[in-house]
Formats: sequence, C-alpha cells, structure tokens
Amino acid sequence: MTSLLDPPAAHAAQTSWRRLPAGQQPSWPDAAALDAAVTALASALPLVTARECDLLRARLAAVARGEAFLVQGGDCAEELDAVNAASIGRTAGTLQQLAAVLGYARSLPVVTLARMAGQYAKPRSSPTEIRGGVELPVYRGDAVNGHAFTAAARTPDPHRLVRVHHTSAATVNLVRAYGAGEHAGPGQVLAALREFTDASPERDRYAALTAEIERAGGFTGTGDGWHTPGELFMSHEGLLLDYESALVRLDPATGGAYATSGHLLWIGERTRRLDGAHVEFFSRISNPVAVKIGPSIETDDLLRLIGRLSPEGEPGRLTLVVRMGAGKIRDVLPGLVERVTAEGLPVAWVSDPMHGNTISAPSGHKTRRFDDVLDELAGFFEVLTGLGAHPGGVHLELTGDDVTECVGGGDGIGFGDLPARYRSVCDPRLNRGQALDLAYRLAELLDTARPSSGAVRESR
Repeated sequence: MTSLLDPPAAHAAQTSWRRLPAGQQPSWPDAAALDAAVTALASALPLVTARECDLLRARLAAVARGEAFLVQGGDCAEELDAVNAASIGRTAGTLQQLAAVLGYARSLPVVTLARMAGQYAKPRSSPTEIRGGVELPVYRGDAVNGHAFTAAARTPDPHRLVRVHHTSAATVNLVRAYGAGEHAGPGQVLAALREFTDASPERDRYAALTAEIERAGGFTGTGDGWHTPGELFMSHEGLLLDYESALVRLDPATGGAYATSGHLLWIGERTRRLDGAHVEFFSRISNPVAVKIGPSIETDDLLRLIGRLSPEGEPGRLTLVVRMGAGKIRDVLPGLVERVTAEGLPVAWVSDPMHGNTISAPSGHKTRRFDDVLDELAGFFEVLTGLGAHPGGVHLELTGDDVTECVGGGDGIGFGDLPARYRSVCDPRLNRGQALDLAYRLAELLDTARPSSGAVRESR
C-alpha cells in the first residue's frame, strides 16, 4: 500500500499502528480498491494546517490551566448527501451562540470546536444487523457504507474515503467563509439570542440573562485579546486508521507529524485500549488529541493512557471527554479526578453528557432525555469544582436544524413527536432550541454569570 515516505516521524505515524490490533475497522472486501483510495488520499491536499493545529493546542492549554472554556458540538454522524451550506451555517451559528452564553456564564474566553468536516465514521456494538431474518453488515457511517438496508448499500466501499475528503474540504471552506462573515460577529450572535429568547416558552426565565449578555456586548472572555469571534476549529473521531494515516503530513517548521484531516481528533470509548492501534497512532501525531472516558475505566489505566498520549505533560495536548451517564457521574468521576490531580497531570476535563444517556423510545427511536443530559452536566460541574479542578467544557451532539430526536427542553418535545422530524442516521442530536435551553439552564445552575469589565450586573 502506497504511503508518503516522509522523514521518520511522519512515516512512523502512517505505519506503526498496523502491527497492533485495530478495533472497529471495516472488513473492506476489495483490497485493490482500498489501496487506490489510500494512494489518492496520500497525495491529496491537507484539510487543515499545522499552524492551525498548534493554535488550537495553545487555546486548549488555556482550558487545561482553567483560563478558558471549550464548547464542542455537531453531528453524531455526517451524511455525504446531506451536506449543504445552510445547514452548516445553522450549526456553526448555534455553536457561536452557545459560546456567547457559556462564555458569559463562566467569565472565560471560549474555544469553539465543531464535530464537522470528518465525522463520517461510527463505532458499532455489532458487526452485523438483522432485519426480517436478513443479516447484513452494520452501517458504520458514510465513510464506509450506506444506511439503506440492502446488500449493495451495506458493502464497505473504500472509494467513499476519497469522497469524504472532498466533502470535508468543501465543509471546511464553508465554515471558514462563515467565520469571516458578518453572521459570526457579536451583533448577529446577540440578535440570534434575542430571537431565541423572545420565541421561547421559557422567555421569562431566560430574558434576564440575555439582557446581561447584551449589555456586556457579547462577552466571551476576560479581555486578554486572544478570543476571535467566528474562530471555529474542526474535530472528529479518528476511527478509520487507513483514512487518518494517509492524511498525515510532516510540518517542515517543527518536524512534527500532523493528522491533517482535522484540527483535533479523538479516540472513542471502544478503541482506547492501551495496546491497540488507535492509541499508537494518536501517540505519534502532533495535533491536540482527546479520548472518551466511560464509567468502566480503571484509574491506573487512565494514568497509563495519559502517559501514552501526553508523555511530555504539555497543557493543551490531551483532553479527557467524560461520558458516564447521569446516574454514574457523581460516583465514578471523583476518584479519577482526584488521582489525576494528585499526579499533577495537566489535562483538560470536558463533559460529554449525551452518550451515557441514550434510551429507546416506545416508537423504537434512539433518544435522550434533556433532563438527563442537564443532570449529567450538573454532576460534572459539581465534581470538578468540588475537588478544586476546572470543569473545562462541554461536548454535545447537536444540530442547528429543527429536528425532533431528543425529548424535553423548553418546547416540550415528547416521545410521540420523535417521528415527525427524526433525521439522524445514528444517535439523536439536540436541536438548536434544546442546545440553547441547555446553555441557559446550565448558566442558571452555575449562577456564575458575570458581565465583562465596565458593565453593571443587576442583582438576581
């Protein structure tokens, strides 16, 4: 299989993982087609630059030090045929609006990170799916196969990897254009928050905070100057190692090997084994990286994982994304935080309150209860602040579109509403209204909203 034979750092990142067990990889039926796809990717233009990755790493170092807050969100699984400028703009706008609310509530600069331009592959609990006595390969995301339950659609097709690269490049360009436009400016963000508040059934509950944010002029930080309105980085789960390693490029300025498919990649709960291919690959790249942490992890294994992925102990290199479930977060997380803190390991702690709270609706749809999501977030903040550590951010599956996939929130979406606009091909997402409901209610729970310098906060 062809690969870029760059100097040793890049070559090691592209090849060293292949000698280790790699979980959640497709069974590609056509080796020649896979070789052709990887060859094409190996000569393709990078989607992001090393300088941008280093900038995000510096931003995340502030998160790890307790000087900034991360807002990360986007699709569970992007769809190649559903990518359009309007939807991308709505999701990017939703993230900027969340950043305004939560940045004000935390009195911290906000790092905004999208699950976008690469979130086309998903780990699955079973390699096959059975319907009506017919067994076919499970849908693994549009990077691998199609969602339709037919033999043709479900056969893994490596040419999809090249299409993912092309579509992700278009998405990155659209996001950059959005960030440079007036829609990402404070005025437009504040107008969107006013519109949301005015239309919300919880208007009386949210109006005071919206007014405070307006008086602060869209406060998103402490005035140190580094936060840029519209700055939006790209992230996805680095699941398909053939794709990720083919896009590794050497940065001549630093000598580092960068995965140029996104600014930040993360390892999922199912692929974080210490002796596995994913940890090996991630240990070789210079990007900031993250790893999902579920309730089954042992403290010693977490320390070893941190040692593998961040051996230099540099703030900004590693983010731990906690996904415990509302019923476990307060019991499991304290021991992990205490041990990591005692060891002096500079990681960023971020909450994913979505994945531990998935349930089945009576209709058979996968869904999540808004109140469970909020409860896990509340537990995350309680644990971290109670132990003197910094609750560094939130990681949400969301969309700017008006879907009905999660239940609850200000609009009171119920189980019976799910079939109306259920669009996700994998896990349920918060819609824009629910995401903003979550931000406002989290700010209310924390009760730490403060205006920027010079503004006057009314007593509440």
